[in-house]
Amino acid sequence: MTSVTTTGAKSPPRILQPRLDNWPAAFILAIIISILAIALLPPKASFWVSLAACALAAASAVYNAWGRYKGGLLVAPAIALLFVMNIFPLLWSLGLSFFSYRANRMKPPAFIGLDNYEKILTDPTVWDRLQTTAIMAILTVAVQMVVGFLLALLFSKQFPLRRYLLILVLTPMMLSYVAIGAFFRYYYEPTFGLLSQFVRMFTGEPFILLATTQGAMAGIVFADAWMWSPFVMLLVLAGLVSVPKYLYEAAAIDRLSGWRQFWNITFPYIRGLLMLALLFRTIEAFKLFDVVFLLTEGGPGTSTETIAIYVYRQAIQFNKTSDSTAISYILLFTVIVLTNLYLYLANRRAREA
Repeated sequence: MTSVTTTGAKSPPRILQPRLDNWPAAFILAIIISILAIALLPPKASFWVSLAACALAAASAVYNAWGRYKGGLLVAPAIALLFVMNIFPLLWSLGLSFFSYRANRMKPPAFIGLDNYEKILTDPTVWDRLQTTAIMAILTVAVQMVVGFLLALLFSKQFPLRRYLLILVLTPMMLSYVAIGAFFRYYYEPTFGLLSQFVRMFTGEPFILLATTQGAMAGIVFADAWMWSPFVMLLVLAGLVSVPKYLYEAAAIDRLSGWRQFWNITFPYIRGLLMLALLFRTIEAFKLFDVVFLLTEGGPGTSTETIAIYVYRQAIQFNKTSDSTAISYILLFTVIVLTNLYLYLANRRAREA
């Protein structure tokens, strides 16, 4: 009876077992140790303690996979490099957002909890920059979706010189942001810029597009749309060329109008790609920095200063390290919400289908 009781006794869950291959417990312990080290120890000591805890958690995962998950071990060096170069700095910067710290001072970080986030979320300047970013994102993404869609409809047809024109249209997407910014800065230049010279033919006076808020916004939207409309075109074009030709032939026999053919045949094939393009371009629009900085530097005044430029000024010019990291994580949260919204809509459409 005793033997049966001993054999049938339940062992504790694996996560509570003190074993070398218990990697879930090792990762949880590493997170706890890292948080306590950041909160209680000096910066240098907390850095090495956190790094040692993460290294032990990684060693536990490797020990668990040794001899059983050879595929995982093959990609382990790449994962380790990704962790060292991306994930660990990301977590470290997240920790800094809960401290008062400036990179240009020798004073060690002081733990202040959620004060940085409270200050940012109640700062009218931050909300003004977010509003500017949202307006710019809506305008740029809307123009890119419309222009990219129309270009995709154009290039889905066969016509002379189609291949060469397609390469020409794709060229802006291959250029760097610096080249685009420099090109449009000279294009909008009031003395010898092409736009100013064209307007001078009718008014006799130079035209300064970037002197007003509306003009600067229009110039930024046009430059960004010129660069990224081909990206939307490529995605939509991939859907258009995949539509079976016999569907259009059957629709022509049934004498369906062009609008009915588009709505019932074409649109279902490109809807998912349109949503994907909308997601990618919206995320990128919220991070818009290069074109705005090169064209207007946030001017006139601060009327076109996006949240990305504001973070740059806080982090690099004013050395407000903790404040800038907190703003960055608010932006990261916004991007995560947008991504999850897209996934929710995509999954609902898949369930309805």
